[in-house]
Amino acid sequence: MENQGRLVLAATPIGNAEDASAHLRRLLAEADVVAAEDTRRVRALAARLGVTVGGRVVSFYEHNEAARADELLEVVAGGGTVVVVTDAGMPSVSDPGFRLVGAAVRAGVTVTSAPGPSAVLTALALSGLATDRFCFEGFPPRKPGERARALADLADERRTMVFFEAPHRVGDLLEAMAEAFGAGRPAAVCRELTKTYEEVLRDSVGNLAQWARDTEVRGEIVVVVGGNDRTQVASTADLVAEVLARADAGERLKEAVADVATTAGVAKRDLYAAALAARGR
Repeated sequence: MENQGRLVLAATPIGNAEDASAHLRRLLAEADVVAAEDTRRVRALAARLGVTVGGRVVSFYEHNEAARADELLEVVAGGGTVVVVTDAGMPSVSDPGFRLVGAAVRAGVTVTSAPGPSAVLTALALSGLATDRFCFEGFPPRKPGERARALADLADERRTMVFFEAPHRVGDLLEAMAEAFGAGRPAAVCRELTKTYEEVLRDSVGNLAQWARDTEVRGEIVVVVGGNDRTQVASTADLVAEVLARADAGERLKEAVADVATTAGVAKRDLYAAALAARGR
C-alpha cells in the first residue's frame, strides 16, 4: 500500500498560516508533484511554513484543469503522489479540483485528502445562524438579472445559505437578497476570516446592505443567510390583506408593499404580485 500512487486534495490556510496542518507540511515536502492554483503562492506558503517543496510544482487552475488531468494521473498511475492545492481552503470547493477528482475516480486511482481550513464552515460557525442544515451556493451570478433569478429560486430555501462574493459586488448582492428574501432576513457578512482584520457583521439583510453602501468593503467575503423560517412568517393572505387595507386607506400600493414586506421579512416582488392578483379578483 505504501508504494501505491495517490491523488491528495490538501487544504491550505484561508488566512492564518498557523492553521496549516502537519499533514500539509509533510505532503509539500514529500510529494512527487504539487499541482497549485498559483505556483508563486504555494512556494510563498511553503517558505512561511519553513518547508522545502521536494517535488515538481506545476500550475493547475480553472483554464488548464482538463488539459493537465492526464499528466497528473499518469504520475499517480506510476506510483507517485500528486498533491493538489489552491490559493486558500479545500480544492474543488469553488476552486479547481472537481474535474480532476472525477477523472481519477473513473481511472480507478486512489483519491484522498488532507483536510483543513474551510471558509464555508468557518463563516457558518461564526454567523450565529442555524448550522444543523445548510447549503453552499458559491459565487452568485454577476449579471443583475441572472442574480435576481437565482436568488428568487432560493427564497423558500429553509436551510442556512452560504455564498462567496467579491468585495466590490457584495453591496449589490445584499440589496438583491433584500429584494428576494425580504430585508428582515437574518444574515452575516464575514470578512477576512482568520486574518488580522477579521470582522463578522450579524444583522438583517437590509441593514447589511445599508452598511455595504456606506462602506468601502475590502477583503475576502463570505455571506451567510438564514433560511426561510416559515413558522415565523405571516401567511401571504394576511400580508396581502394588510397591504390592501392600507392602500384602500389612501397609501400608495407600492409603498404599502415595501413596508409590510420589510417588516414581515418577505420578498417585495412576490407580495406586490400577490396584492395585484388579489385586487384584480
